[in-house]
Amino acid sequence: MTDGDKAAGALGPADIRRILTLLPHRYPMLLVDRVVSIVPDTSIHAIKAVTMNEPFFQGHFPGRPIMPGVLIVEALAQAAGVLAIESMGLAGTGKLVYFMAIDGAKFRKPVEPGCLLDLHATIIQAKRSVCRFEGKAMLDGVLAAECQFTAMIADPPAD
Repeated sequence: MTDGDKAAGALGPADIRRILTLLPHRYPMLLVDRVVSIVPDTSIHAIKAVTMNEPFFQGHFPGRPIMPGVLIVEALAQAAGVLAIESMGLAGTGKLVYFMAIDGAKFRKPVEPGCLLDLHATIIQAKRSVCRFEGKAMLDGVLAAECQFTAMIADPPAD
C-alpha cells in the first residue's frame, strides 16, 4: 500500500478468511487468494496464485497448461465483487454480485501455473446496486488480460 493509498482511505491487506466473508464462492470456483489493498468506492488490487493443482489445467491444455480466459475474467469479477461488497458495507449479508455484461475482453499473455496473477479492478460508474468496472490482470507488471464489465449486487434467489 502506498502513502497515496493511505491518504485516500485505503483498506488492506485481506487474507482468505476475510475474502470468504465477502464472496460466496468456494473451491474450485474461488479465484481470489489475497487482497493487497482496497480504496473503497474506487479500486482493488488482489492476487490469484495460479498453481498446477487447479482442476482446469487437467484439460486446458494437456502438455501446455494455460488458464482459460473466461476464468481470468471471473477472477477479475470476483475481485470487483470484493470491492463492491466491502465498499457498500455488505460483508456477511449474503448479498451476491451478478455479472450483467462483459465488454472488450482482450487476452495479451498466457497465464500459466506458477504465476501470481495481479488483479486490478476500478469502479468506472456506480448507481445504486449496479456497478461498471474496468479490470486488468497483470503478470510481473505486464498486461495479461483486460476487460470492462457490469455487475449487480442483489439478494440470492429465493429457495
